[in-house]
This record gives sequence, C-alpha cells and structure tokens, in this order.
Amino acid sequence: MYDALTAALQPTVTAARRRLTAGMAALRAQYEARPQTATVLKGRAQLVDAAISTLWAACAMPPPIAVVAVGGYGRGELFPASDVDLLILLPGPADADLQVRLAALVGALWDMGLEIGHAVRTVDECLAIAADDITVQTNLLEARLLAGSATLFDEFCERYRAALDVRAFFKAKRLEQEQRYARFNETPYALEPNCKESPGGLRDLQMLGWIARAAGLGRNWRDLARRRLITGGEAGELRKVERFLQHLRIRLHYLAGRAEDRLLFDHQEKLAAILGIEATATRRASEVLMQRYYVTAKIVMQLNTVLLQNYGSVIFPDRGAAIVVNARFQVVRELLDLREEDLFEREPAAILESFLLLEQRSELKGMSARTLRALWINRNRINAAFRAHPGHRALFLQILQQKRGILHAFRRMNEYGILSRYIPAWRRIVGQMQHDLFHVYTVDQHILMVLRNLRRFTMGEHAHEYPLMTRLMMGFERHWLLYVAALFHDIAKGRGGDHSRLGMADAREFCVHHVLPGEDTALVVWLVEHHLTMSHVAQKEDTSDPEIIERFAAVVGDERRLVALYLLTHADVRGTSPKVWNGWKGKLLEDLFFATRRLLRGATPQEALGLDDRLEDARKLLRYHGLRPGIEEALWAQLDPVYFMRHSAEEIAWHTRVLYHRPRSEQAVVKARVAEGEDGVQVMVFTRDQKDLFVHLTGLFGRMGFSILDAKVHTTRHGFALDSFMLQDPGHAASYRNIVTLIEHELSARLQQPGAPERPARGRMSRQVRHFPITPEVSIRPDEAGRHYVLSLTAADRPGLLFDVASVLAAHGIRLHTAKIATLGERVEDTFLLTGQVLAQDAQVLKIERELLEHLQV
Repeated sequence: MYDALTAALQPTVTAARRRLTAGMAALRAQYEARPQTATVLKGRAQLVDAAISTLWAACAMPPPIAVVAVGGYGRGELFPASDVDLLILLPGPADADLQVRLAALVGALWDMGLEIGHAVRTVDECLAIAADDITVQTNLLEARLLAGSATLFDEFCERYRAALDVRAFFKAKRLEQEQRYARFNETPYALEPNCKESPGGLRDLQMLGWIARAAGLGRNWRDLARRRLITGGEAGELRKVERFLQHLRIRLHYLAGRAEDRLLFDHQEKLAAILGIEATATRRASEVLMQRYYVTAKIVMQLNTVLLQNYGSVIFPDRGAAIVVNARFQVVRELLDLREEDLFEREPAAILESFLLLEQRSELKGMSARTLRALWINRNRINAAFRAHPGHRALFLQILQQKRGILHAFRRMNEYGILSRYIPAWRRIVGQMQHDLFHVYTVDQHILMVLRNLRRFTMGEHAHEYPLMTRLMMGFERHWLLYVAALFHDIAKGRGGDHSRLGMADAREFCVHHVLPGEDTALVVWLVEHHLTMSHVAQKEDTSDPEIIERFAAVVGDERRLVALYLLTHADVRGTSPKVWNGWKGKLLEDLFFATRRLLRGATPQEALGLDDRLEDARKLLRYHGLRPGIEEALWAQLDPVYFMRHSAEEIAWHTRVLYHRPRSEQAVVKARVAEGEDGVQVMVFTRDQKDLFVHLTGLFGRMGFSILDAKVHTTRHGFALDSFMLQDPGHAASYRNIVTLIEHELSARLQQPGAPERPARGRMSRQVRHFPITPEVSIRPDEAGRHYVLSLTAADRPGLLFDVASVLAAHGIRLHTAKIATLGERVEDTFLLTGQVLAQDAQVLKIERELLEHLQV
C-alpha cells in the first residue's frame, strides 16, 4: 500500500516542489529588490502552508486528525533555510492504514525539498511530553492549524492552555536563557557571534515573545507598550533591532545556501557589501558591520533585562514590599531601585553609588527596570567635571576594592555606557574587533574577561582550577591594583603604534588623578607596559638558558612585580579564547615564574606564598602537640593543594593529629570538638569514599537536629573522604561539650551500616523569609579546566536543605567532590564541585536545575 500511495502522490509532489522552488526564487528576487523581512518570513511560510495543505488532501487523510504548524513556523515565520516543524495530532493510536499514510506524507514532504521536523502524537501525549520538556512546551505555544480537524485542534489548544503553568514557564525560560548565555560565555561580543543563539540575538527577542504569549500579555511589541511594560520608544527600538537581526539571518541563509546563523569571518565582508556598508579610512567594512551588530545586541540585552523584570512583576505580584537602603535607594523584589525618578539628574554621584551598592549587598540580583532606564538616559552626565570630582574618584576606587561583585559591576557599567563615560579612552575599544588567531572577543570584552579571570583567583570555590594562582593572589597585598592594570593593558589597541606604550600614559593619568601612591602607580604603569613580556619569554625564548632568566629577572626587578605579572599574564592569555589556553602554555609560564623567583631569592628554593606559610604554621602546631618532625608526610602526600587552601593551619593540624597514624583506616574515623567561641560543633569524618556519603551525612545531621553552617568536602588522592562540618543547634547552645561524644558515637555507628539515606524533617520557614522571600537560584556550569562542573545555589536556609540538594545529585548519578557551604543569616550561598556523565547534556542539566529549584522553594 505504501508504494502504491507514494507512486500516486508523485505528480502532486513534483508539481508542489516546482511551485516551491519558483516561489522561493521569486521571494528572493523581491526581497533583494526591496528588502523587507516579511517578504521572506511570511512569504515562505505561506508557500509551505499551501504545499502541505495540497499534499494533505492528496493523501486523503481521515477527517478526525489534524496537521499543525509549531515553533517559528507556527508563528508564521520561516527563514530561507529554516526547518519546517510539524505536529500531526491524532484522536487516538494510529491504525495500520493511517501509519502508512503518515509515512507517505512525511516522505513526500522531504521529496518536496522541505527540511521537516515532525511529531505524531495524541493530545494526551503532547501534554505529557510538554510537562517534562520546556522545548516542546515552547514549540506548542505557537501552534497553528494547517489542515484537518479544527475540533481536535481546538481541544488541544484548550487543554494546553489549561495545563500551562505560567510561573513555571517563566522560571524555566529564564534558566534556559542563563544556560545559553553560559554556553556563549555570557557575552554577545565574540568575534564570530551566532545572530540567533548568542546573548543579544534573535532568541532573546523570541523568548520575550513566548513569555508574553504564555502570560497573556500581548503578541507584539505594541501590545506590551499598551500594557506599559515598555515605553513606546522601547517598543520602536525592539522592532528596529528585531528587523536588523532578521535581515542578517536572512542574508546569511542566502549567502551560505543553508541554515547558517554564525557571523563567520568568511561571511562578514560579503554581508557588509550586500548591506551596503562601506569601509572607512581606519576600519574595514566588516568591522563597521560588526560594530553595528554589537550595538544591536547590547540594546537587545538591555531591553531583555527590562522586560523580564516587568514580566516578573506581573507574573509574581506578591514578592514583598520595598526595603529602604538609604535616602536615595530602596530594594524592590531583590532589585536596586531609585526612590525618586530624577535621582541621577539631581545627584549624579548616585550613578556610581548604585554599582557600589550592588557589590556590597549580596541579596541584590540587579537593578530595577526604571533604574536601568535612568542610567542609560543620564549616562552623559558623566563629563569632565564629574570625572574631576574627588568624591566621584573615591567612589570609583571603592567599586574596584570590594570583596564581591566587581566583575558584574564593570560589565553593567560597560553595557550601560557608564564605563566609557568615566574612562574616555574606553570609548574607542567598545565593540572593537581584533582580527588575529588568538582573540575571540572584542577589545572591551577581552579586558573584562581578564578582569574575570583575576577575580576568580580570589575565590576559594575556584581554587581547584588554578591552585597556585589562587595562592599567589591571596598573598598579594592590594590585589585590586591588578584590576586597574587589567582595565588599561589593552585600552590603546587600534590607535596605531605600540599599544603597551600608549596604554602606559592612560594608566598613569588614571592613577595620578585617583591619588594612588607612587609605588602603586609605578606598579600599574609597569604592568601595562610589560603585560606581553612574560608570555613572550615563556613561549619564544629558551628559558633553560640562565642568561634568559637573568635578563627577565632584571626586567622584573623584584618578587612583587614578578607575582603581579604572572597573575596578569595568566589571566590575559586565558582571556583571549577558550581554545588558546592549554596545559603546555601554563607549564611554560609556571616554569619561568619559579625559575625567576628562585633567582630573585638568591637561587634558594622557597615555599609558595600563602600555602607554605600555612603549612609551616601547621607543622609548628604539630610540634607543639609533641609529634615528631615528618610524622605528617604520609597523610599530607594524599592531600592536594585544594585541601590546604580550604583549611586553616589549625584545622590541618587537628586533622593530622587524628589521622597521621591511620591514613588508610578501614574503620570510619569520626572526631568532634566544640568550636572556638563555643558557638557550635566541628565534626571531621574520614572514611573510604562511598556512594551517597554526603547524602548520608547531611541526613544524619538533620535528624539529630543540627543546622549545617559550613561544610568542606574533600576526596583524597587515595580514595578517602575527608569531610568537615560546622554544626549548630540553638537548643543545645549551653551544652555542646556534652554532646560531642554522642555525635562521634552516632556517626560512627551509622557509617558502619549506612543503609538507605533517610530524609530529615523539612523544618519551618522563618518569619524573615516569609516577609522578605529569597528567590532561589541554581546554576550548573563547567569549570575552567573542563574536568568538573560547579553547582552554585542561593536559597533561604532551612533544616534538610542540604539533604535535598545532595539527594537530587545522587539520584542523577552525580558525584560530589568538594563543597563550600556559606550560610549568611537566612540566606545560603553554596558551591559544589561535581562530575557525572549527565552533566555533559544540556537538557539533563536543565532538568536537574529545575528539580533543585523545586526543592529549594520554601
């Protein structure tokens, strides 16, 4: 029957294919003569509609079934080489006859020359799959009937809308966007961006449309303006940038002859010519094109942020009252908000203060929509007089000197034009391309990547990535000076001449204006001048030659400069491209660093800064307790630098005293003691690593009534778990000494016969969290080395929370290597180092993130 039906359909298929080919050629000619996006997008969708309807009738499909356009095709838009996504709706399981007809239909559609993505499902199946898969749920959101049963289609639409949880949909799309941003390094400024998927691309605009449609807020930008979710001007801006991105994608498809969404170097010059963009005296046409693209992407990201916040205020109208910060600012829905609309006009200094507050208050997730609008509108108030004000200069230095949030502050300042107003030289490098084999970011984004890399050296949760760098950074006095050097090291690119020498002048001017001491100014200026020197010597000169090392040491002069240059060079090389850095380059730099340091120290090997001091202090404590020299070596040989970075000298000595004589104990070793200040109990567990160990431990502590204030989870080189916890229970605050033995006994007994993990009681939500809820956040991202994944979560604290997190990870076969638990009052900010096969699959990571978020809700 299949062969007969296929043969019968052949004339229809041939005629339809001919019409499609001629129609597409006509659309292309019409578009090139008068470029309008609707010509192609709507025109191709209509051509395909007609072809499918004709074929549907020719197949004599039974009346009770329907064929439905979904995804972008459902929206009535098809780019020249886009797939055609179809859903064939059935009232029930297909019989043998219908299966044959469906197979013939799909085969005929491919024979027509269409790239088909299809699914054959009942309404029940659609809803079941949509409930588990946000991508399917999104595709079905824009379903459009092409042919067949309108009754079945109406039933599907009605049941789909009834099943759609708008709040869950909003959260899932936000998570999906964060995951996509992470895949593209959270920036639209790659030199070969994807105009559809990269941050600031078409996908961001489509996501805004999906959420608006799901929430019933509107179907176009005008609808959103009528709802006052955006201004009329912003609606016009959105339509303008949307058209530009659509034109780019249409041209790319025509140029490549296939579905190509990446603005590759191969296409940029041709695209510029097609779009009528000409070269200038100093820039190629492709550079002018890409500058326009980056400006467009920047606007998309700004308006995306504004709209998502406004969507959130409609979808989640019950998220707490405003909290006053000071006379100028308040917190609304965990966002920094102006108390008065004209604040920046009256007090321009508040522009910089807003970024400082974001750094200082960890509960803030960003700025409110009206704050962002006000920043953009008032950025030009940062002029020469503003820059010359001593108070403003002091504020800017404070932003550089904070313990957290520096990178996000500078990214926001760059995005909203504040940085280029405060540092005029920065204006020239915004969106400036670097056509070489190494840099995959524009100059401004490369500098921010270098700043990011330097910041990560200061964070304990990233110590496993580059332990030596973290050690050196933490031992470097006033390490914020390296951030200043990073900001200026490439700021003179594109001016002609040696950018290192030219950048020195800008750096010196900044340091002098901000009244930095002469020694600090000299260091920053020297780093800008020599930021390429170390990588050049390491990679291009014979570092086994003593004369080369002596010459490099003479340039460096002292150990402080050497450490500073090593840190900046390491961050700079890694900031060029994810593909440029490798272990070989790292080893070259490391060897040069140690050889030079030994030379500067008189050729006597010395311990590394920070860690060596900590180990020496630990050894002194061991000698104080009567242990003979060298007794610690067997145990310490099994512990890597991450362990020593995350434990104090006193903790290292305590662990060593307990374990030095049994580094391979077959029995679990549990030791507890009252913490310093007697405000809790410290517990150490040492045992052969085992499945779900962390789940067992968190469950045991929870059932014993303890809150986990801090946890350090470590796996030794020889396969043992060495975990330490800080526990607290207000009900036993006066009698911790009496329960130390109880903890040791209970844990030892349970670890010998663990059984299945038992969940502790969930516990009550605190009064503070009820009145000022903390919206949970979860992200799982690969680490720098690509060997592990980092799980970061923020949520309201409660008993059993860690058990829930550990249980979700264990259920997916994810192995926990290390954990950093930070409890800040009612708020927890936890970081876990993970491995597991499922973490390489984006869909599974998204599912795990959603499960964790469900458990973190209070």
